[in-house]
Amino acid sequence: MATEAAQHSETYEEFITLVERISNVGSAQSLLNWDQEVMMPEEGTPARSKQLSALSAVSHELLTGEEMAGYLDELADADLDAEQAAVVREVRRKYERAARVPTDLVETISQTAAEAHPLWKEAKAEDDFSIFAPKLEELVELKREYAEHIDPDRDPYAVLFEDYEPYLGLDTAEETLTELRDELVPLVEDIRASDADLATPFEGEFDEATQEELARDVLDTLGYDWDRGRLDVAPHPFSTGNQFDARVTTRFDESDPLGALTSTVHEFGHATYTLGLPDEHYGTPLGESRDLTVHESQSRLWENHVGRSEPFWQRFLPSMRERFPQVDDATPRDVYEAANTVKEDNLIRVEADELTYHMHIVVRFEVEKELISGELDVEDVPEVWNDKYEEYLGIRPETDAEGCLQDIHWSHGSFGYFPTYSLGSVLAAQLYEAAEDDLGALDERTREGEFDELHAWLTENVHQHGCLYTTDDLVQEATGEGFTADYFLDYVTEKYGELYDLH
Repeated sequence: MATEAAQHSETYEEFITLVERISNVGSAQSLLNWDQEVMMPEEGTPARSKQLSALSAVSHELLTGEEMAGYLDELADADLDAEQAAVVREVRRKYERAARVPTDLVETISQTAAEAHPLWKEAKAEDDFSIFAPKLEELVELKREYAEHIDPDRDPYAVLFEDYEPYLGLDTAEETLTELRDELVPLVEDIRASDADLATPFEGEFDEATQEELARDVLDTLGYDWDRGRLDVAPHPFSTGNQFDARVTTRFDESDPLGALTSTVHEFGHATYTLGLPDEHYGTPLGESRDLTVHESQSRLWENHVGRSEPFWQRFLPSMRERFPQVDDATPRDVYEAANTVKEDNLIRVEADELTYHMHIVVRFEVEKELISGELDVEDVPEVWNDKYEEYLGIRPETDAEGCLQDIHWSHGSFGYFPTYSLGSVLAAQLYEAAEDDLGALDERTREGEFDELHAWLTENVHQHGCLYTTDDLVQEATGEGFTADYFLDYVTEKYGELYDLH
């Protein structure tokens, strides 16, 4: 018996070495992707697409090879502790999906996505969907094929969704989006019918260089670890990395300094989750973030519950005044109102308020679901997109750049990603409520710029666990109850009811 236990221990150690090798290949891919979006020369795509394709193939072959299959077989009946069992569970799930997909298809998807990225950028800049459409059609076909290899008997979109949220299920996503649509649309209608006149304190131009200084100020205020991170500019803000190197990007609009700040705070939320993962488990699922629902909960918690709060602006407005004297007359309440204004004419998801944001997600969810099912042809995407915006938001994009080309996700082949934004927003409210239950009201700490306790609570209850728990179990562990939209709906009803005098 002791010999068998020793054998399993040795097998597990060898297994972990292979898992770490796969993880490091993935980290290299992420860094090349970051470089492509931030620093790579314009003409670098032909080489970069081949580099990424090669790394995708290496990673896929390591994950699906005989060596990995052997380890998983040997460990199937091993007496493992909870952490070891979680690692095996997570790797087995990835293995079982990946083993069904041919390596040449993985290479082709990676190369096609790398080629699609500059075409998307060009199409957006030229406001011409036709530039991107042929490559998007390729990606749709490739991802359908990918889903069919994994499970030919299931809805291909549900299969793709599980790449981003493996445990909550597409049914939960659909139910949540339906609940948000049913509850938020009447609230938005009440807001638009109200007589409230929220402040608009930002007039004129705010130069990009000074906005970047302000973005660095906000990261300092929140406690970003510059020794393990950096700030850069990208067409579509994102965060990437690991617990030793978690980078953020943002973008600037000289007429809208709030946009860059909320974007920066959002990406900080992602980065602080990544930085909170345990160093000692780097390279294994215990040192990796749970999934995109949980990841998005961290970014939306910091962006909305902290960065869009009045106490935050009581703390941070003096820094803005130092950088931009044109806001000397603005009060924290003014900026709070500006940061939470429900606009009637906003076409851009990343600039949306907390309420209409979810209608932006519903549009994307419905469009990409129809694309993957074959109900919608790629060439018809702009018109259908615009029709849905008119139906759900009461506005119609006049350009492709403001419409179906505004997001980067499809150029990556990321179909099934968008619902996690709404799931994450919902979870953010649930986690923030649980944190306040444990720590007491957080407004005063935010007003004083004291975020250590909130950081510590999130690290203890979310970050440090990596992938130890499934999504639903992690939510239960952190909050004491299952995933629910109730806290989010209560939060926005109270917040926007006060802002717009609806009570």
